[in-house]
Amino acid sequence: MCIRVQREIQREDECIVICYKRSMKHSICMVSDFFYPNMGGVESHIYQLSQCLLERGHKVVVVTHAYGEKKGVRYLSNGLKAYYLPFIPFYNQCILPTIFTTFPLLRNIFIREQITIVHGHSAFSTLAHEAMFHARTMGLRTVFTDHSLFGFADASSILTNKVLQFSLADTNHVICVSHTSKENTVLRARIKPQMVSVIPNAVDGTMFTPDPTKRQKNKNPDVQFIIGGEGPKRIVLEEMRESHDLHDRVQLLGAVNHKDVRDVLVQGDILINTSLTEAFCIAIVEAACCGLSVVSTRVGGAPEVLPPDLIYFAEPSVKDFVQTLHKAIEDRRKGKFVPPFEAHESIKKIYTWRNVAKRTEVVYKHVMEEVPNDSGDRLISFYKCGPLSGKLFVIAAVLNMFLLWILETLWQPAKDIEYAVELTPLQNFRQRSQSMESIDSSAIKSKLSAKRT
Repeated sequence: MCIRVQREIQREDECIVICYKRSMKHSICMVSDFFYPNMGGVESHIYQLSQCLLERGHKVVVVTHAYGEKKGVRYLSNGLKAYYLPFIPFYNQCILPTIFTTFPLLRNIFIREQITIVHGHSAFSTLAHEAMFHARTMGLRTVFTDHSLFGFADASSILTNKVLQFSLADTNHVICVSHTSKENTVLRARIKPQMVSVIPNAVDGTMFTPDPTKRQKNKNPDVQFIIGGEGPKRIVLEEMRESHDLHDRVQLLGAVNHKDVRDVLVQGDILINTSLTEAFCIAIVEAACCGLSVVSTRVGGAPEVLPPDLIYFAEPSVKDFVQTLHKAIEDRRKGKFVPPFEAHESIKKIYTWRNVAKRTEVVYKHVMEEVPNDSGDRLISFYKCGPLSGKLFVIAAVLNMFLLWILETLWQPAKDIEYAVELTPLQNFRQRSQSMESIDSSAIKSKLSAKRT
């Protein structure tokens, strides 16, 4: 939001008016159970988006749980501040859901960092849901980014969807990474489509550059396979390689660090994505940016990601996927593919983190302009979540309000919490603004005194 600041100096015979525009800068708290040193799409998204928002002059802090010895406050590149809270992961890198026990510490951080917007990431993240719930109790604005697709039938999906409905019932705005993901989130959380925006992921084009000289030459008349990653299916792959005597043509790398992904990708010609569900799939973007052709299953948001000349789609069946892969291999041998550096330039222009940050800024501007809901509206929105669950959500919200009153009155009033020292580009922005104001004021005074004399 642009704020128009006007200063006026009146004299008998003239009026000097100075106007300038200043962009509203936000204090944003990114919250998720998934952050570095853990590696993944959500972790990369939070880090890259935070860096670009810092670059645009906003204040950004990240809140996550402790990872081993990594506890307390850490500073990352460009002054990005990360809080590693003393909560132990319970399952799949997520903390135990307790709702209320995280409130005192999160409240202290929100006040200390003068947070205006709390941005939660991932429907799996317990910490993100609890942080947004506490933030709304404190009257802060909340934004949620959903990175995944979920079903509706199995027990795990039903439970996750009910938690998501409770969390998003009082959230100001939701961001999804694809239109398919938006439809999925709207149906699961039963929210209005108007409060959901689509902002895709991005790729750092400077990290994923083509290098045709690194590609492995075929040692055999057929194709070589390089398989990266770790998981329960690795044993199955090793058994298959052993039974078919494919040691010289199938290479299993195991877990690959994110910094080494590009060096692995440039060794190949084609990336195979066999996902059965996918909200966006950043891996195929990184592969295309490195100049590879992509063969992917036609699921989720994958068809929205790449131009048709860079990707081949197959139905999620073995027979169709093998046929599509054969076609991609034949086109590659005949030279019917987009040159690597041409593909790189195309992807680098389409998907940039700076563009994601600009579009996220629009969402922040929108939520800050909204009229905040009062306590009654919040309770009504929770009550509408279901005949039984709605009443439970209302009880949880009322208890959270009572806990806030205890913390503010009996525990530690907000006025007793010391504000953190700003060591981010936002501080430099404010200092520059103040210096510009002083320069303008001095110039005006000197002009007026010169005219008087």
